[in-house]
Amino acid sequence: MIATDILFQPISIRNVEIKNRYVMAPMGNVGHADAQGAFSQSAVDYFAARARGGVGLIITGLCDVAPHIEGITPCHMPLPTLNPNAFLYSAIELTERVHAWGSKIFLQLTAGFGYSGKSTVATKPVAPSPIANRWQPEIEHRALTRSEIYQFIEGFVQSAKIAQKSGFDGVEIHAVHEGYLLDQFTLAFYNNRQDEFGGSLEARLKFPVEIVKAIKAACGDDFPVALRFSLKSFIKDHRQGAVPGEVFEEKGRDVAEGLAAAKILVAAGYDALDVDAGTYDSWYWNHPPMYFGKKGIYLEFSRQVKQAVDVPVIVAGRMDDDQLARQALLNGDCDLVGLGRPLLADPDLPNKVRLNQTAAIRPCLSCHEGCMGRFARGGRLSCAVNPACGREAAFALSPALNKKQVVVVGGGVAGMEAARVAAIRGHRVSLYEKSGALGGVVIPGGMPPFKSDDRDLLKWYQHALGETDVQITLNHEITREDICAIQPDAVIIATGSTPVIPPIKGHGSIPTYCASEVLMQTELAGPRVAIVGAGLVGAELGLWLKRLGRTVILIEASDKILGGGMPVMNADMLTDLLHYEYVEIHRETRVTEITPRGIRIVGPEGERDVNVDTVVYAVGYRSENRLWNEIKADAVESYLLGDAKRVNNIMYAIWDAFEIARNL
Repeated sequence: MIATDILFQPISIRNVEIKNRYVMAPMGNVGHADAQGAFSQSAVDYFAARARGGVGLIITGLCDVAPHIEGITPCHMPLPTLNPNAFLYSAIELTERVHAWGSKIFLQLTAGFGYSGKSTVATKPVAPSPIANRWQPEIEHRALTRSEIYQFIEGFVQSAKIAQKSGFDGVEIHAVHEGYLLDQFTLAFYNNRQDEFGGSLEARLKFPVEIVKAIKAACGDDFPVALRFSLKSFIKDHRQGAVPGEVFEEKGRDVAEGLAAAKILVAAGYDALDVDAGTYDSWYWNHPPMYFGKKGIYLEFSRQVKQAVDVPVIVAGRMDDDQLARQALLNGDCDLVGLGRPLLADPDLPNKVRLNQTAAIRPCLSCHEGCMGRFARGGRLSCAVNPACGREAAFALSPALNKKQVVVVGGGVAGMEAARVAAIRGHRVSLYEKSGALGGVVIPGGMPPFKSDDRDLLKWYQHALGETDVQITLNHEITREDICAIQPDAVIIATGSTPVIPPIKGHGSIPTYCASEVLMQTELAGPRVAIVGAGLVGAELGLWLKRLGRTVILIEASDKILGGGMPVMNADMLTDLLHYEYVEIHRETRVTEITPRGIRIVGPEGERDVNVDTVVYAVGYRSENRLWNEIKADAVESYLLGDAKRVNNIMYAIWDAFEIARNL
């Protein structure tokens, strides 16, 4: 099968042959650089792990070519021109290790952020034209001078030469994509310049055109130069994107202009286009959350680009379904398949597809918690479902020297991860779950159609546990007496959480349920539903019920929905979809009473009655830790994990479990 499988047929970009069609899509090297601008050892290990996993081509995350212009802070990303010798030392080791596995690697080079840069990263705010910052409107960006533009171009040339000397097989220019500085030059929405870099489409493309011409002159025509390229912007206005299917006036690049730009850029010398859609003003298009509800989000765009140009086209956008990827190649929608976050979740994905082991592929949840969300909190690149991502050497599992009998109580993701890792290390593990299924709160949380990745994660855990010797007992609520009778060497308590029921007057006057009950049985919800609590659970349930034809009213006591802690792209898309689907939202509002006709609420507009026939509570969860409180003083090695310790998200349930089990 492998010999005829198009996913594993070679292809060339310029003169570089790539062994298969899988590309590691570029993702920010945030936190994986040292103070001299070199790749850290963790970065080298991280990329080498993806090469070992079978990917044909790796495209690194962005490396700034002229950090002095924007004032890029040290350690944020690799900087080839800051200290070229230091960069060479790390980059040569990186390319050697990647090449050992038969993979190729391109260095991604960037002109930086412009309007989209946060002040903690880019300390000197610049842009094509004067503009207020995307994230901090109080910060004004000045226009780049012509001299600085040509300094950038020279920085690209010098960085490409350093990349070539380091053993990189090519470079990718970042980017006429996502609303970064170079993309801002190409868009009239941001570029109001009156010199040769503003005005017509050809003038606005002059910056990226001059870059590729200069690199080709310096490195040779056969040295591949790819381009990260967003066909369409999806901008309704500053800081406001358009959701899928929405009719709106495009303020950025529309498809017609995008196709014209693609032809000009390829004619200038670009050897491949790495296609997506969106900008920082419509950020969920560039970093698609689960709310798109489908895979292959950019295929409609790559298909059109493929028909317009005669160079290889790469496309990512939730392409981890191997059947979808294979069909896209056969249909001529693309030439190479990009995988970004899926390779964070499982670096061995290409090899598992090649060996027909797809059940063993750990799925990406599109949650952004461990990658983009962690960036926002000042952390390094990693993955919610793969704690070892970005720290492969430090977090490598090793056999336990002292094999223990381990009892894990609770079969949610924390309990399953603890059991899995402990068993891999050689411990004798028994897992007890009081219900009839493994998964805990992820079971109801994964019921909406757009949460299929959560359901896939539970399937993966069942497969992964089946590959171990973990003894699983369902429908058994283990007690302190049971633990004393077993006499284990270690006990891990991961008993999860229970829904909070608010003390509202009139409870039960009309059908009233917890969110988890309605998620499992949507038919419980009548035609008019009030959801008390507009955090993640309430908002997702509200969106699903609205799509099922219910009238939905979200009641939130605070001044913001979603709790304020979600990654920006997920929060923005879910919020925009709720508005697009006409879900009624009341902020700073409390339900004071449930009546036979509905609910009584008090908010900024005073007190009033709202006619509903169903009330759903989604006000949070409370740790279920009674068993822990009973055993924690006993003379046995014991640990508390997951929601039982502190109600949090999937990432910290998995990460805490991994940390405990890898050191058990």
